[in-house]
Amino acid sequence: MEIFYFLVFGTMSLVVAALELSKNNKDRINTPSAFNSFKNNYLLVYSLMMAGDWLQGPYVYYLYSQYGFGKGEIGQLFIAGFGSSMLFGTIVGSLADKQGRRRACITYCITYILSCITKHSPQYKVLMLGRVLGGIATSLLFSAFESWLVAEHNKRGFEQQWLSITFSKAIFLGNGLIAILAGLFGNVLVDSLSLGPVAPFDAAACFLAIGMAIIMSSWTENYGDISENKDLLTQFRGAAVAIASDEKIALLGAIQSLFEGSMYTFVFLWTPALSPNNEDIPHGFIFATFMLASMLGSSLASRLMARNSPKVESYMQIVFVVSSASLVLPIVTSFLVAPSGEKGGSISFAGCIQLLGFCAFEACVGIFWPSIMKMRSQYIPEEARSTIMNFFRIPLNIFVCVVLYNVDAFPITVMFGMCSIFLFVASILQRRLQTIAEKPKSVEWGINVKNTETDPLNI
Repeated sequence: MEIFYFLVFGTMSLVVAALELSKNNKDRINTPSAFNSFKNNYLLVYSLMMAGDWLQGPYVYYLYSQYGFGKGEIGQLFIAGFGSSMLFGTIVGSLADKQGRRRACITYCITYILSCITKHSPQYKVLMLGRVLGGIATSLLFSAFESWLVAEHNKRGFEQQWLSITFSKAIFLGNGLIAILAGLFGNVLVDSLSLGPVAPFDAAACFLAIGMAIIMSSWTENYGDISENKDLLTQFRGAAVAIASDEKIALLGAIQSLFEGSMYTFVFLWTPALSPNNEDIPHGFIFATFMLASMLGSSLASRLMARNSPKVESYMQIVFVVSSASLVLPIVTSFLVAPSGEKGGSISFAGCIQLLGFCAFEACVGIFWPSIMKMRSQYIPEEARSTIMNFFRIPLNIFVCVVLYNVDAFPITVMFGMCSIFLFVASILQRRLQTIAEKPKSVEWGINVKNTETDPLNI
């Protein structure tokens, strides 16, 4: 493995360690033992859930290519995952609000374990089924767990500010440390132990099973709107009206869709971007490097959210601009660095520059997750939290499906350019959200609502 990879990984490790060790009282919030016990239980479960997800990440594209599928067919498999998330995500989100978030979290574990099992088959139809199951699981992962946490946090009477602690720790661990360990562990399973690219999926299923056992034994159930007279269609209407009637919710959904759409497209693009001539790159180690960058970002986010200034709505504008600039690098290097016609070999000079830019983007991802979670807890009404969060995923899944469907029609630089433009638009929308959020609020969701006819969730 080249010294360049170790240099990047080591430098970021030192920066993360310096950030964590240099935290002072202003960067920390003192909390009681009851909250710490609740937080640690959630962090353990969330880390196991994310371990099950991250172990699969670096090897999905690689596994399909090893089964002999081309970029177009792999793109179709990815489309199946995002398409199922779009079609079924809102339904499972609404069921989570209605039937219980704990049940939805258990359903996530079962669905994702079944998806992992399908990876043993080289048959296209079986792999397609696995992608559909994976899409449903992804919708639950990014809605049910957060909804359960927010509802349980409020039910136990903990202070609202403490949510930011759990959010930042969850991203630091689940999207940072656990992801790094998952990338390195996957590298050991595939490369060192030569168990093949399906081995990380088996390990993921084991972690998911352990997490499911903890959920079943220690979590209590909570719900959104449990009114007997509200069926799924009514819940959909309520969520849609809530989004349409509150510009803050609509802006938040648009921002999330633009950023996550670019992020998921990046997941598909980084492998061919760094190895355009089939260069030999260590997928697991690079993935671990990306997750270390994300960990760095979440460490910065925890500092920012522990203070009253700057506010989330303010600093996220800068984050979106930086993330937009980082994805322009593949376009810049294509013009400034002469392409190599040599097949195979080690990573090119252009690839090294792009890798640094991708690390900057992943650092922005690390800041984005806890920050968007905090904004969602502020602006999204509790009654339909899971439903609304999955409504947000519909446009992002459409965007990713369109990109992947046309993956052979456009050069990779064009797709990076589209992602960069969308991220810049997100920064503009974030500015608008800050402006609206700073205006005086006459009526809060669920508070002092005297006329129920004006409540968009009372349908």
